[in-house]
Amino acid sequence: MGAEIVNRAIETLLVANRGEIACRVIRTAKSMGIRTVAVYSEADEDAPHVRIADDARLIGPAPVGESYLSIDAILDAAKNSGADAIHPGYGFLSENAKFAESCENAGLIFVGPPAKAIEQMGNKAESKRLMISAGVPCVPGYEDHDQSEEAFVGAAEQIGYPVMVKAAAGGGGRGMRFVEDAAALPEALTLARSEAENAFGSGELILEKAILRPRHVEIQVFADHHGNTLHLGERDCSVQRRHQKVVEEAPSPAVDETLRAKIGAAAVEAAKAVGYVGAGTVEFLLDEDQNFYFLEMNTRLQVEHPVTEMVTGLDLVEMQLRVAQGEALGIVQDEVQLTGHAIEVRLYAEDPVENFLPSTGSIELWSLSDGHGIRVDDGIATGQQVSPFYDPMLAKIIAHGGTRDITRQRLAEALGRTALFGPANNRDFLISVLQEPVFAAGQATTAFIDEVFAGGYSAPVPNLSDALAAAVLRFIWARDKAHAASGRVSKALLNWSSRAPVGAQFQLSTATETFSVSVSADGGKYCVRANEQEFEVEHLDGENNRARLKIDGAVVEAAYLVLDDRLFVANGQNTWEWAVHRAGDAEPDQTGADGRILAPMHGRVIDVFTLKGANIETGDRLATLEAMKMQHQISAPTAGTIKAVHVSAGDQVAADDLLLEIEPEETERSEIESR
Repeated sequence: MGAEIVNRAIETLLVANRGEIACRVIRTAKSMGIRTVAVYSEADEDAPHVRIADDARLIGPAPVGESYLSIDAILDAAKNSGADAIHPGYGFLSENAKFAESCENAGLIFVGPPAKAIEQMGNKAESKRLMISAGVPCVPGYEDHDQSEEAFVGAAEQIGYPVMVKAAAGGGGRGMRFVEDAAALPEALTLARSEAENAFGSGELILEKAILRPRHVEIQVFADHHGNTLHLGERDCSVQRRHQKVVEEAPSPAVDETLRAKIGAAAVEAAKAVGYVGAGTVEFLLDEDQNFYFLEMNTRLQVEHPVTEMVTGLDLVEMQLRVAQGEALGIVQDEVQLTGHAIEVRLYAEDPVENFLPSTGSIELWSLSDGHGIRVDDGIATGQQVSPFYDPMLAKIIAHGGTRDITRQRLAEALGRTALFGPANNRDFLISVLQEPVFAAGQATTAFIDEVFAGGYSAPVPNLSDALAAAVLRFIWARDKAHAASGRVSKALLNWSSRAPVGAQFQLSTATETFSVSVSADGGKYCVRANEQEFEVEHLDGENNRARLKIDGAVVEAAYLVLDDRLFVANGQNTWEWAVHRAGDAEPDQTGADGRILAPMHGRVIDVFTLKGANIETGDRLATLEAMKMQHQISAPTAGTIKAVHVSAGDQVAADDLLLEIEPEETERSEIESR
């Protein structure tokens, strides 16, 4: 940052981001008396970050290249709104050196490090070369300029398999592939380079020796313009899927005071080596022998910064803004104290049952119940659309407590009181992670999800008690809806009849189970019959889509929502989506056409690898779909012949659009045999 824009108070801050991080930055800025400006794409016109800012500016259509990644559009918004500073959040342009330089040239305060530091640390190859020269321990690898396949093959043989292929220009698991042997390397290079070019605009790759079952430990560093650099302790981010973080905590269960001092000192040296200013994170891999290796430096605020805030009592966004104004840190290393333990989970719009496939659609209900020691950073609201254009992370739920175990249990309970109905999401999976013995013992490594959920994550099967609760909740909803339409009936008469008890019969179905249930009401109690048994269910209380029921003496708390013939229920452990049919309703159509390959989500077709008439085997790659900043392979579910291809590279598709049709092998054989 140029000296001419240091030592100047920020009056109007434009936040060049969206979602929960935009909301997070806006709230702190407003608490400091700073006027705030939000930017938004056409897809985000009604998003929460737009509503809470003092001003908001449209910057383009939904695709990120035409909005949140458009430097010109953001600078125009800053000029037209009177902003004198820009906070980039994380992702998008936050680690774009050209953007930081453009802000400086426009006379704007960029709330981040100098452009040169971003450039040096933003490229994995260059940053690794720099760290080696600075004496920071690094993973053995290949980071040279020769990007030919021959160079990578030779380097991998010298390093020794397994290796990691990584995009030099990015992070977040994009452009990254784990390679076990030489035969798999060429395809891994092709896929990683394609994904990197689409995500970061650069196909440059590096290789690193794959350290199996390491811990992912990172150090929060901070520096000001006055030569002060310190660290705020470590975070453990080992629980990951597809190399993207899911659970983060501070401090790390694997780091003691001695190791913290060593790894913290290395992080500070890394920051000093590039003349760093502001908030940054130096990431390390920690092996089983407590050896640590430099991984990369993120020259921005991290998604997981709240856990550091919870254990240090510091507001990192406020510190960023004060440093950007030219103020000194106002704290020295010895004054940094870590108190208690904090754990954060990321709530993603994705389906763990389907290998964490991203999900889109309308948020039908977003409901959470804050508790002691609980913080929620979100940027979503009921009625909002989850778009295929952006990252699937919707919110972060953070807990703080005196011990790690108290914190872990507190967070699991908070998740149990949280409901996100609509898009598939990982709420239930997160609860399972927190309750896994390996995680509870503080022994999770980066292999945790692959090892503990080796066969994939299986959704729990609803039991009879779940069905009883669902039936009563559906009955109460229908009763209240009828009462609201009646106009003159007193609430005291609900569930009362001068004849037979008020009742209804339901068929409740999930993807795996079906229950036939009858409900009859008598005041606040219900007689429920199912599986030739009779149960008493009492409605204790409830409002705003929440209820407490007593089922055969056990109290059940649940959030619920009825949408036509669908009933969503979230209790302390599981979320169910029930199909509800009253007695006499037609049965739902369960038929499906074999061989029809549908788009699993909204997205863009990157490539198609087959033609009409081609013979294929089960598992063959048919197409690649890009959605939510990741590339997803569409594979053949069965052997057969391609009957039709309905899409081409570059096509935009919606969820459930027909992509291809296969004539299954079994069908072909049966036709031949019948002739």
